[in-house]
Amino acid sequence: MNEVRLQLEELLFSSVENVLAESVVTTDMAVRVEAVSTVRQAPCPGCGSWSERIHGSYLRFPHGLPTAGKSVIVALRVRRFVCAASFCPRKTFVEQVPELTRRFGRRTERLRSTLVSVGLALAGRAGARMTDSLGRQSAATPCCG
Repeated sequence: MNEVRLQLEELLFSSVENVLAESVVTTDMAVRVEAVSTVRQAPCPGCGSWSERIHGSYLRFPHGLPTAGKSVIVALRVRRFVCAASFCPRKTFVEQVPELTRRFGRRTERLRSTLVSVGLALAGRAGARMTDSLGRQSAATPCCG
C-alpha cells in the first residue's frame, strides 16, 4: 500500500517539495488526496522573519488538475505560525506551499496555470468548452465543490 501512495504522491506532487500525501480516497466522481506540509518553519509575509512557532492548523481544499477523468480535491493541512518579530504588525500567518497554493487560492497552481493557458489560447466560449471537456469548470465560473 505504501508503494501505491508513493506513486500517487509522485504523480500529483512531482513538482512540489515538502508535501506528504497521507491518504488517497477514490470515488466514482473524484479523487481526494489528504496531504500535509512537512516544512519546519515559514517566512512571515509581513516582515520576512522566519518562525518555527506554530499557532494552529486547518484544512484547505484546493481543486487539482483532473486525472483519469475524475476531479481531484486536495485536503491540505496547513499551519498558522506566530511571527517572531515583535515589530511586525502581523501576529500570525499561514504557510504557503510553493507550486501548490497561493493566498486565497481555490485551485492548485497546476490547475490554475492550465486554465490560464486555455483562456489565453482560446478565450471566451471556446475556452469554456475546452475546460468542460477537461472535466473542470472555466476560470470565470465559480467552483461548486
